[in-house]
Amino acid sequence: MINQHSYGVSHMDDLIIYRKRLIPDECILLKNDILVSRDDSKLVTRWKTIHPRPDMDHGSSVYYLEKGWKISRFCRADSSLLYWYCDIVDYSFSPDGRELTTTDLLADIIIYPDGQIRLVDLDELAVAFEKGLISGELMTKCLNTLDSLLKEIYAGNLPLLTEPLLQ
Repeated sequence: MINQHSYGVSHMDDLIIYRKRLIPDECILLKNDILVSRDDSKLVTRWKTIHPRPDMDHGSSVYYLEKGWKISRFCRADSSLLYWYCDIVDYSFSPDGRELTTTDLLADIIIYPDGQIRLVDLDELAVAFEKGLISGELMTKCLNTLDSLLKEIYAGNLPLLTEPLLQ
């Protein structure tokens, strides 16, 4: 049972999650995501792919609310791991705590099953800054958050960070 917490919502089903992107400019209700668990520092969801692809079928995500990370497990139809996808995000809750908007800050890390790490979409971050879609303050936050996640990954802590997705 989820206890009352700082966001003021006592039931997992009460939370509505939106994914906001800067490029392209969109805000999508994640209406089919299933909220698996939630506490003050993180929440875990399971989902089917929004835009189906032959190689990607479903997955799960852990939202690290205090860290600015969203780490997702992308799976094939047979549930084998395609890759880990780490988004750098900004979280904001509605005043009543019933809605969470996750703003994608564009910088991402992909980690393949063989351990290969790719840092992607920094070009989109630069474009967003040039076009005024992201402030200097938010860009600095994004880069510092990216750095903190990379340090955790390089320190060998990916298994600990992804553990909530394997339960």
